[in-house]
This record gives sequence, structure tokens and C-alpha cells, in this order.
Amino acid sequence: MAEIIQKDGTWIFDGDALRLIPGRDKSVALLRATLGELVVPVEALAGISFEQGKRAGRLRLRLRDGADPLLIATGGRLTEPHDPYQLLVEPDRYGVAEYVVDEVRNALLLDEVPAGPVDRYLLPGPSLPLSFSAGDGTAAFDGEQVRLEWNWKTEEAKAAGGPRTIPVTDVRAVEWQPAAGLENGHLRFVVRNGSATAPPKYDPHAVELWGFKKDPLMALVAAAVQARIPHPAAPAPRDTVPRQADGEDHDVLLRRLRELGDLHRTGVLTDEEFTAAKQAVLKRL
Repeated sequence: MAEIIQKDGTWIFDGDALRLIPGRDKSVALLRATLGELVVPVEALAGISFEQGKRAGRLRLRLRDGADPLLIATGGRLTEPHDPYQLLVEPDRYGVAEYVVDEVRNALLLDEVPAGPVDRYLLPGPSLPLSFSAGDGTAAFDGEQVRLEWNWKTEEAKAAGGPRTIPVTDVRAVEWQPAAGLENGHLRFVVRNGSATAPPKYDPHAVELWGFKKDPLMALVAAAVQARIPHPAAPAPRDTVPRQADGEDHDVLLRRLRELGDLHRTGVLTDEEFTAAKQAVLKRL
């Protein structure tokens, strides 16, 4: 086992996973402290490095693309204080940091873990339920639906629509953008049959962020939702509608309708899938 304990946090590697525990020092960023302990399996790792500095060094963990819903949702826009995959190391612990790096790299070699991207989440995302207030609203998520509520600073037309409840099954994508310079940030949920063209200030599916201390916490809501929608690199589901070859006759199509009925009765096809498939075949009759 390899372990390094610092004010910034503790990293423990047991050969199968790396535990990342944020420190309790007041300098630890709010996002990391709120996120809490992370357990990163070896199969999710792409690499690890250690950089020495004059006053402090830095351990950096690199995950395989697509492994962590937090990194997907934030799109690499987490700044260093909030990045849970970095650890500040004091000069008298440089040797320990290098030992941790060697142990992790050896495990990656022995387990022959590829560094390439993955098409499924290898980390579960933040614990639920979550509820944070920042910018012009509050975002809450319980695993099944997102609820957005507005405050007195919300744009009038947006607030007039009242709180917004979004089933997670309706979410196609999540966007988290921190404020930068004079540009405000946002947390936005892109929903089915909806558009994301309106500025966040007016979008009832978005919370506008103004660059205050609690803004990064909205990234945790984004990550929790991201973990419960289809992975962006997951293979597309197979078409459940049987394809018709040229020259198929009436009897063949009737047989396909009976086959669809059997699949529906046995539960292979849902009501919606059965209806769509049946209509597609009927159009060919």
C-alpha cells in the first residue's frame, strides 16, 4: 500500500483503487470538500505524474476520457483549486509522492490498463440528494428529477414561469460553464424537444452563474445528472424495427407483425417500441 498525507488531502493506493480524501484545512476548495472521498478504480486511470516546485509540488492524476461524469460534465473547465485529481505536496514529502507515482504506474503496467477512452462511466458521480444555490437560482437533484427554483435576482420573465421540474429521462445533455472575466457562467440542462439557444439569463432550464464562491458546487449537480443519462460515447441502441428487404410480400410483413407481438408480450419490446415498430411495418403493407 502507498499512502501520502498532506494538509491538502490524503491519497491511498491499495493496488486496486486510489482513494482520494480531501483535507480539512481551510485552504481546501469548497467543491473538493463537498464532494468528499473519491474511490478511483485502476481501470479508470490513464496516468499519474508528480511535479516539484520551489514551495510545493503537485501530484496529478489523469483519468481515461469518459470514465468520470464530473469531468464529462465540466468539460475540463475545473480550475486547479477545485480539481479533485490534484494534490499539493510539501517539499519534505517529495520522496513519498514519487513512491506513490511508481506504485500506481507499476499497477497500470501489470494490469495492462489501456489509456484510451471508455464508453461507460467508471465512477458513480456525486452522492445524492444534492441541492445548491448560486447565481439566479437553486438546483436540486434526487436521482429522478431536477428541480430549478428562482430567487429575487432572477430575470422577471424567467421567474414568472415558476419553478421548473425536469425528469432525468428528459435530459439529453448537461452543460456547466464557470464565469470567466466579464462573462457569466451557467448550469444548463438540454432537454428533449427543447433548444439551448436562449441565453442562460432567460432560459428556464438554466441557472446563470456570476462567479461567486458557491458557483463550483453547481458542477456537482451537473455531474450527478450526467452519471444518470446515457454515456456520450455509448453505442447507439440497435434498431428494434425489422428492416424490409426489396421484394418482401404481404405474408412476410404479416409474419413480422406476429413476431413483434410476441416480443411485446414477452417484455422484450416496451409499449412505445412496439407501437413504433408496428407502425413502421404497417406502412409497408
